Order: sequence, then structure tokens, then C-alpha cells
Amino acid sequence: MKKSLVALAALAVAGVASAQSSVTLFGVVDASISGYSNTARDNRATVFPNAFGIPTYLNQGSVKTSRRELSNSNYNSSRLGFRGTEDLGGGLAASFWLEAPISNDDGSQGVATFARRSTVSLSGGFGELRLGRDYTATFWNDTVFDPFGTNGVGTNLIFSASNAIGAFGTPAASTGVFSNTGTSNYVRASNVVGYFLPPNLGGFYGQVQYGFAEKTKYDSGIFTPNVANSQRQGRYVGGRFGYANGPLDVALAYGSSTVGDDYYAGTTTKVNTLNLGASYDFGPVKLFGELSRVKNKIDYEVTPLAGGRPDIDVTGYLLGATVPVGAGLIRASWSHVKYDQNLPNNPFALNTPDPKANKIALGYVHNLSKRTALYATIARVSNKNGAGLTVGGPAFYNNAAGAFTPKSSTGYDFGIRHAF
Repeated sequence: MKKSLVALAALAVAGVASAQSSVTLFGVVDASISGYSNTARDNRATVFPNAFGIPTYLNQGSVKTSRRELSNSNYNSSRLGFRGTEDLGGGLAASFWLEAPISNDDGSQGVATFARRSTVSLSGGFGELRLGRDYTATFWNDTVFDPFGTNGVGTNLIFSASNAIGAFGTPAASTGVFSNTGTSNYVRASNVVGYFLPPNLGGFYGQVQYGFAEKTKYDSGIFTPNVANSQRQGRYVGGRFGYANGPLDVALAYGSSTVGDDYYAGTTTKVNTLNLGASYDFGPVKLFGELSRVKNKIDYEVTPLAGGRPDIDVTGYLLGATVPVGAGLIRASWSHVKYDQNLPNNPFALNTPDPKANKIALGYVHNLSKRTALYATIARVSNKNGAGLTVGGPAFYNNAAGAFTPKSSTGYDFGIRHAF
């Protein structure tokens, strides 16, 4: 149960909280014992000494990298936050939301940044205008329609693969001394102006967002510094619209994140995401599904004669289910992703097949109360054709010769979550 702490907030936010109608302190502390095992294999054939001049080679078999650890945020993300609302009258309300990530397993991350969310809003019959750092519209479908909520070893492959190709180029957008606010726009974006539809539209809901890059422009352009990612990186534009009524929830989202640019080369790198998610609660079982297409592309002011770098596409599918059992909940999912590197087909050579991966996950949550739960999750990823996705933990092994290919990744989480 959330605790209203007006007096505490007044001390923490001097002179401000006194104007609030309500202020709430909230949080989650989630810890688990987790294990990961990732196997890479040498696919090259052994070549014995021969009379044909073919270099000899001894297949090196497989190498497993594994780790056990006490980790956090594998059922719900650990956090500490403050939120408040002031009734302005006439149906208007002002509100704020400040939410910080915490690493309760080792204490290395606390309330140093409100990187999870830091927004101020004005809402009324027109909807809500929200300013600050917030979740992106396109991330919501990945997490809402995943039985595991993109937490822990059960996280679906759509999120894992898309988040990886959505990272900012180097050097990344300026983040000051902290690194948890500016490596990607896939989950959250900073400097966002967002608008949310009012909740009284018969089940229809939606939002649009624009995130500023906050880069310095030069007039004339010849004075622009010759530094990569200094002009457009960090910008985000997105929207999500859906319908929720009774047991049905369905939503379509699209977003475009500028992850890199080079002013003098005339290039802008974007990651465009389109996804459709849905769930239906039959009572004894709730089903989930998502379709996703993510494209990493480079726009050229002048297209190179060779055609430039091909786009990289990631197509993903997710099917999942939850089954309530007494005080518990069984969770299961299957996800699949396929990379299309759009390489030209050579009829006179052996073309490399596109990388792809499958994942299955199974878990159980036992609620000890409304705020406290025990959970267990196991998951396995099978990679093919060079895909290198894991359930977490250490990276796949490879040597300087690049002889090893990622194969399988397995993992587990056994933990406890307490919310307040």
C-alpha cells in the first residue's frame, strides 16, 4: 500500500511540496539469485595434413561462459520515487513524477539521477501535457504485452534485439557525469514534450511525443565542429494509439530515434520502430502477442556511388500467456527475431544466411501479499547463423581469429520483490 508522506516531501522538496494536494513516496526492492550460461562453438571443420596444400586446422569445440550472481530487478525494476498532484480547480491538475533506479544488490546506484522518469504535467478534460524524461511510445508494446514485462531472464527477444541496434553512436549524446540517461532512446527519451489523450474516450487511448536533440547549430554551417553525433543525435518522435475495453487491449506504435549523425559526411542514422501488440484475458488464461519491425538506416544527403550501407532490419514475434493459480501466476512466452542485413545476393558464391534466434521462457510468481512476491524464471535462447542474443550474464566467448559462433544461452532467476 502506497504511503502518503506530505510532511516528508515538504522536507525533501522545501517550499514546493506545501503547495501539493498530495505527495506519495513509492518504490520497489527486487533481488534474486541469478545464473547464466552462454555457449559458443567452433563451426570450422578439422583439416588434417594433406597433399593438396590446404592449411591444417583443429576444431576447438565449444566454450561455455557462465556466472552466478545476486542481481536486482528481475520481476519488477527496483526503484524509489516521488509523485504528487495539485488540484488547480476547474478540472485542471498539475503533477510531477520523479523516479530513480536503485541497485539494491550492491548499492552502486541510488537516487543520483531520476533516470527512470522525471516529468511535470498539466492535465484536464483536454488530456495531459507532459514534459521531461519519460518512456517512449514504442517501448510500451514491448513491455505491456510481454508476460515477463521485459524484466529478468524471461525478457522477450524483440526487446533484447531492438534495444541493441537502437544504441547511440559514439560519442553518445551528452549526459554529463552520468551514463544511465543517454545511451539510447529505445526505452526512454530525454527532453520530451508529450501529449496524452483524456481517459474518457470509450476505451481509446493514445499519446504523441517529441524529444529534443538539444544540439548547437551554427550559421554559417562551415563553423560546425567536425565531431560525429554533434548535430542531430538524441532526437525522438513517436506515437502510440490503442483500445482497451474489458478483457481486450490492443495498441499500435511507431517511433523514430536519431542515433547518429555526421555533419560533414552528410549522414543521419535513424532507428525506426513499428510494433503492434495485443492481449486478451479469458479468465483462466490471459494471452499476449506482439509483432515488431525495427529498421536501422542511414540517410545520405548525397548517396554514395556504391549505394551506402544497407539498412539493418529486425523482425520479431512474441506469443505469451499467464495462468492464475490460487495466490500464484504461471508465466510463459516464446519469442523469435530475424535480422535482415539486406546484403546483395551473389549467385556465384555461398551467401551467408540471415541471423535469427528463438527464446522460450517459463516462470512462476507466488504472491505472499499485495506487496510481496516470490518468483522463479527459467529461459533459453537458441541462436542461428551468427545471432548473439543472451538471457543475460557474460558475453559469448570468441578469440582473436573470430572462430567461435554464439549458440545457446540459458539462465534462471529465483527472487523476492517487495513494493511500497
